[in-house]
Amino acid sequence: MADVFDRWDATTDAELSVELVQDYFSQVWDELYIATAAVDRVVDDPSLQRLLLSKGLTSTDSAVERARGGLSTTLLLQEVKAEEVEDKGEGASMLHPVQLSSQDERLVRLLILRAIILRRLDLLDTYEALISDPSWTSEGGVNSFAEAEDDPWAQDLETSQSPPPVPLTLSEFLSFDLLTNALTLASTARFEVPAHSNGTTFCSFVHSHPRAYASVLPSLDQSTNLEKVPAPFSNRSEQDWDFVRIESLLTSIQLSEWYKDRIRRIDSSFGLTDIALELVQHGASQGISDLDELGEDLSLLARLVYDTPGADEQSSETAEWSLERWRSLDESSIVRGYVARSTPDTIAGDIRRLVMPYLYVLEARRERAGKHDPDLPSRYLYEYILSAPLDLCGAIFEASKPTTPSSLRIIRKDEDLARLALASLYGSENLTQWPTMSNIFECLPEWAADNGVDGGAEAETTLSSLSSFVQPSTTRARPAPPSDLFLFFSPLPAPALSRALDILDVHLECGEILARWNVPAPLVWFLQSAQDERQQRARAIRMARSASFGVAGEDVEREKLIDNEGAYTGLLKDMLKLVGSSSSVARGAFRLLGREEVTKIFFSGVLSSGKFNIAKKLLQNPNVKKLDAKTIENLCLTVSREFYDNASSGNLHHGDMKLAYDCLAVPPFTDEVRTEREFIEATSRICSFKVVSRPGIPISPLEIRLVKDRLSLVARVLSENEDAYKYPEVILELVHKLGFPKGDVVSEVKTFAMLADSALQAEDFNVAATSCEQMIALLKMRRPGLEAPSSDGVAAGGSTEGDAVEVCWHACFQLGRQSEFRDVKKKLQLLGYALQLCPPANTLDVLAVWRRIELEDIQTPATAAAHSPPGGGRRFNSLSAQLSEYAATTSPLLMNQGADAAALAAKTFTRVAANFPMSFRGVRGGGTSRSEEDGSIARSTSPDVSSHARQALARGMGWLIGDDE
Repeated sequence: MADVFDRWDATTDAELSVELVQDYFSQVWDELYIATAAVDRVVDDPSLQRLLLSKGLTSTDSAVERARGGLSTTLLLQEVKAEEVEDKGEGASMLHPVQLSSQDERLVRLLILRAIILRRLDLLDTYEALISDPSWTSEGGVNSFAEAEDDPWAQDLETSQSPPPVPLTLSEFLSFDLLTNALTLASTARFEVPAHSNGTTFCSFVHSHPRAYASVLPSLDQSTNLEKVPAPFSNRSEQDWDFVRIESLLTSIQLSEWYKDRIRRIDSSFGLTDIALELVQHGASQGISDLDELGEDLSLLARLVYDTPGADEQSSETAEWSLERWRSLDESSIVRGYVARSTPDTIAGDIRRLVMPYLYVLEARRERAGKHDPDLPSRYLYEYILSAPLDLCGAIFEASKPTTPSSLRIIRKDEDLARLALASLYGSENLTQWPTMSNIFECLPEWAADNGVDGGAEAETTLSSLSSFVQPSTTRARPAPPSDLFLFFSPLPAPALSRALDILDVHLECGEILARWNVPAPLVWFLQSAQDERQQRARAIRMARSASFGVAGEDVEREKLIDNEGAYTGLLKDMLKLVGSSSSVARGAFRLLGREEVTKIFFSGVLSSGKFNIAKKLLQNPNVKKLDAKTIENLCLTVSREFYDNASSGNLHHGDMKLAYDCLAVPPFTDEVRTEREFIEATSRICSFKVVSRPGIPISPLEIRLVKDRLSLVARVLSENEDAYKYPEVILELVHKLGFPKGDVVSEVKTFAMLADSALQAEDFNVAATSCEQMIALLKMRRPGLEAPSSDGVAAGGSTEGDAVEVCWHACFQLGRQSEFRDVKKKLQLLGYALQLCPPANTLDVLAVWRRIELEDIQTPATAAAHSPPGGGRRFNSLSAQLSEYAATTSPLLMNQGADAAALAAKTFTRVAANFPMSFRGVRGGGTSRSEEDGSIARSTSPDVSSHARQALARGMGWLIGDDE
């Protein structure tokens, strides 16, 4: 026997053959050694392997008979564990003796070896079936689990290609543990693995469809409340000794946790919600308890993942859904998830088949938990509606109309339907979907009028309350959201809701009108402005001026539209509609303005659009005719001044200044209109003279209007245009157009004074003298006696005339004392006027200059002869005497002859000259000017003299016209 054993040990697995096996086992009679030798050898040849296992199985037949006759199976269950067989390998190492008698120990070992042999035989049968299956070939076929035509999963289980060849050799298949084999075959979607081990181990990592491996999934034995022992996976008709389970079975609680754990892993690891749901359903069918809530969640999640619109697109949003995320979200988020990709065409159906079942499940769970909440479905549904886009809301309200059968309505209560619509519409900031909003209104219920209730008063009360509620505040800058508005409407009974819907109807009509004229407002604006005239006026002005931008939705060219009188007539008609009528339950958007004020705003808007021809035609409109002529005039003046103030250039032939000028052609030609037109003409003339507001910056029309003393503008024209004084008619016309009427002595005298001064600075003395004579002539027309003003410088005719006299004598004195002016006769004449007009306090100053010029003239015989009247100068001497007498009676200081009198006169003149501009612009072109104190002649040689002279002239002109600044 020793030779036989040595020869067996020396033969390798590759050298084994059928003949060697037959020969070896025919020479050995020890049953235990034959069984051990059969288990010890694993080869890749199926026929040879089957021969080995058959020999070993035959050697254990007697052991089975003996065990059935007397060996306690309880002893095996307590002392021999299956893990010792499966986890520590098969062979000699498994034959560790247990604490039995020698006879029982040998029997147990034989039985353990028999169990191993039987399992290997089953695996061998499986392997042979696998390699002989046509589906393992390259031509392959359809998976057998999808053959039934009515199987809904069949299409998913079809494979475009056959599974690959068997990935294991026979020796590997027999040597590896069952879990490794199961995972290896499961990777190729083959589950024909014998159920010789606990199915819970096999299914740890399976994520294919449960129906494919349902036979190996664990189930519950209701009689024992333990895991059910699986039926043998073999061709044997009887249960052999090896199928008595020798390990602990899972309890119902453990089975439930096992299923839950596998389901969570399938869903979270692979995102296969449908597979996880199928596993739940299979477990429930096998009697596994405590899977109901998990099944509900998976069923609802599966609807979200697979049944929502666009689910077949497998978007990234869909891929992110999992059971863990599902349970982490609040109910509102899940509701929004169901309809996240819904459209107006699908939203109603999606709510019925997706949202409502979910909400009913939530209600049932609360009920099971003892928390009765019948309002839960409507609460979450309404919350979504209040946050949904307006087009989706429209579809939901359409599916909830009172005429729809109650069982099909999404919103079943009429009061809730009205409240939700009011909150959604007034809470929306949409400015374009007016047809949708009108359709929503058409879906709302109508209640019979309550004759016992004052509808108008209740409507006003409701409107006032709403207006206060929606006003922005320091804590809420934006309008109230729909959810807040819904809380406001919730307590209102049906009659109040009916009044609110009447108000809504008016507001919708107003909103459509405003949108049609490109000045849309959200519905909440009608509530906010209901008691605010300022807001209504601002919107009316915008609407009236919208005509210059065209009308929304009209299929006409813009230029044709804004020149169309009919379009403006339609605008006025719509604006008057927005006023509403006093008899309506809720008046319109411009109800606080009234029809007359709206007509004025409209006509002003037409003028602001620059369509003056249209405005003239509209004066014949019956509504515009109701405005009186003075109102029309004021509107035209206001718009013209607006154009004027916005003009960047004063040229009345271009831009806004032209619009300002042309606007005044619309009303009748009244004095006020004429005055405004002339002022625009004056502005254009001033700007043509290149007057600047600061160096390099032309003066703007607005700056011209804001000048307090408009004569200062004439002074600036003369100071900045050297030759302007040569055109006194133009300058005088400019004065009149600036608002000083013809015959206004003061303004005309001041104008001639400025002309005289400008001519004086240009050393054009004759023109300066002519201007002074014109001043005297104006005063003579007003005061033939040419009386001098009183001692305080105010004439008898009043302060205004006194200003003219003051300017006149100063101008005459200024020119009369100029040494460069060689016409002594005119100089003395001018000084004579100055003496007649100046106040007594200034008489000595003027007289001193007059006497000096007289002495100089006497010392020049030629000059004296030229200026002496017939009779040897008696007339001249008579004038001198008269002046001397006048001076003597005027001031006793003249009684002191000689140096004292001269010094006093010089001192007085110096005082006056300090306050009177001696020269406003200096001498141009190197001209000369003489100092009246020392008689010296100073010539201008500096290039800055001209610049300083201009500044001096501007200051001098301001002094002349009384501008202290």
